[in-house]
Amino acid sequence: MIPNNVFNKEAFLGKSFLTLKDFSPEDIISLIDLAEDLRRRKKAGQRPTGCEGKNIALIFEKTSTRTRCSFEVAAADLGMHSTYLDPSASQMGKKESIKDTARVLGRMFDGIEYRGYGQEIVCELAKYAGVPVWNGLTNEYHPTQMLADVLTIRDNFGRIKGINLTYMGDARYNTGNSLMIVCSKLGMNFTCCAPKKYWPNPALITECEVFAKASGAKLKFTEDVMDGTAEANVVYTDVWVSMGEPDEVWAERIRDLEKYRVTIDVMKNASFDSIFLHCLPAFHDVETGIGRQIKAKFGLNEMEVTDQVFEAPFSKVFDEAENRMHTIKAVMYATLTGRVRVTV
Repeated sequence: MIPNNVFNKEAFLGKSFLTLKDFSPEDIISLIDLAEDLRRRKKAGQRPTGCEGKNIALIFEKTSTRTRCSFEVAAADLGMHSTYLDPSASQMGKKESIKDTARVLGRMFDGIEYRGYGQEIVCELAKYAGVPVWNGLTNEYHPTQMLADVLTIRDNFGRIKGINLTYMGDARYNTGNSLMIVCSKLGMNFTCCAPKKYWPNPALITECEVFAKASGAKLKFTEDVMDGTAEANVVYTDVWVSMGEPDEVWAERIRDLEKYRVTIDVMKNASFDSIFLHCLPAFHDVETGIGRQIKAKFGLNEMEVTDQVFEAPFSKVFDEAENRMHTIKAVMYATLTGRVRVTV
């Protein structure tokens, strides 16, 4: 018999995972605890029960190495089958409405992942699918990444509450928004270090101030790099420009954000035990096609982070990338079974 305390059906069973604003701090921690247990069991060769034979759809309007592999490997580990729909493989929003696509896929699959553009798309999928829908990334939010980040932070510091996290760069979109949300929910102190025009939306800041008041977190916004990174336990950045944007946007972002590059001097200014995180891919050298284009057009060998920082022992980006898979597995397991503890 399964003990009653392995279930949290009200919080998770059949529920979509669209933004961490929808979940209590206790629920978020329970997912991180579950991910840690699933990671341990994977390394021990143990397969959880409860999801065998289920089918999930993976809708990718924006491609990704980590998100796709995390969902596919996590699904396989749980005994599920996944169907990948790339940008050319779905008629969603083209020949078929999002509403109709959701109602079709919801009849065929037990869960649906969406990675793409506006948050309204994943919300509409969730409204009509009748099965859990998981946000793999939208323009506004990146909740699965946040679980991986917090698990990585706890791995390194043994705690979450009271951690000082500084985000450097463009904080107006999914990663910056979601870091501010998860920090304010869990009692981590969040600093946005960027030019003022790159700070998060004021309405979202107001929402997060309410979360922060409840958790004891502090929110700070500064344009000063040394002030923003002083005493930071975690220094976090992301790419400055999304792929496909015109050269004028690249030129503007480089001009505005170049002094917010994460360098070894930035890390020395942070706490003695600080770590560096990045959700990847990172432009830290010229060993990629994009990196060579940046070098040719703008004369830069590095963008948001230097290679020295990226390759340093305090850089935990590959632990963070692996944790995407464990935390995504936790989200699927919890929403498909209602369990927040593993049964094998």
